Amino acid sequence: MTQPQQAGPDQLAFQQYRTLLFSVAYRILGTAADAEDLVQDAWLKWSAADRSQVADPKAYLTRIVSNLAMERLRSTRHQRETYVGPWLPEPILTGPDTADGVVTTDSVSTALLVVLETLSPLERAVFVLKEVFTFSYPEIAEAVERSEAAVRQAAHRAREHVQARRPRFAADRARQRDVTERFFAATTGGDINTLMELLSPDVTLWTDGGGKVRQALKPVVGLETVARWFAALGTVTYEGIEPGQTRAELTWINGGPGVVFRGPDRVVATLTFDFDPEGRISTIYNVANPDKLHAVADGTRHELS
Repeated sequence: MTQPQQAGPDQLAFQQYRTLLFSVAYRILGTAADAEDLVQDAWLKWSAADRSQVADPKAYLTRIVSNLAMERLRSTRHQRETYVGPWLPEPILTGPDTADGVVTTDSVSTALLVVLETLSPLERAVFVLKEVFTFSYPEIAEAVERSEAAVRQAAHRAREHVQARRPRFAADRARQRDVTERFFAATTGGDINTLMELLSPDVTLWTDGGGKVRQALKPVVGLETVARWFAALGTVTYEGIEPGQTRAELTWINGGPGVVFRGPDRVVATLTFDFDPEGRISTIYNVANPDKLHAVADGTRHELS
């Protein structure tokens, strides 16, 4: 973002809320690149505004980003509906401290972002502002430029929709980290027996190649099928990269433990996970579309609280 070297009060006010603005935009859009663009647009609007008329910079900037995000969602809806294969959100690197906050972690998890993708732009924005950032209904109504009654109705619909598709249970974070570490070791070692112990009986693998790289165009379902898929990873050539040229790294992605696969000159794919109440892996999200891996490749770790 191009800004003056000498930080004036207006710039300082913007920087104070920059993390919030990215966090809101990313959760509404599911793409880091678009979220960064929206924050840049918000800065330009903030710079051009008559700030003597702005009583609450946080509310003003949140309104700008929320409306830009809803507008972006509407304009990309057809693109996402005609996407080749499953559409998954763009993964981002987070820090282990993000995983210490259960609400923050769940709200940026791949699993929830996939569910939010099925909401209308208004419902998604309202859900994010209410459930994640605990804005009041009057504040949200101002941010999304709707009546308070319309916002309450949208929040109710969104909450019911999310709860029906993403039932909550007590998440044992230590157990999830342990299972991910064991999955990582079993995958890199081709240990199919351990993989089958760690996966839920009806585990589902979603792969997003976007038509750019070779991936499954439909979900891969079932314990044995998914276990064999990952046990074979270290033995096959992928997109011109020999098995010995690939290295895997256990790291923090979207608020939880994940895996990054790298070739000699690029990031190849990421894995994130969802877990069942017993702590087994119930869903695996594999993003391999190179257009969606820039945020991971550049190494930036995002604060999302």
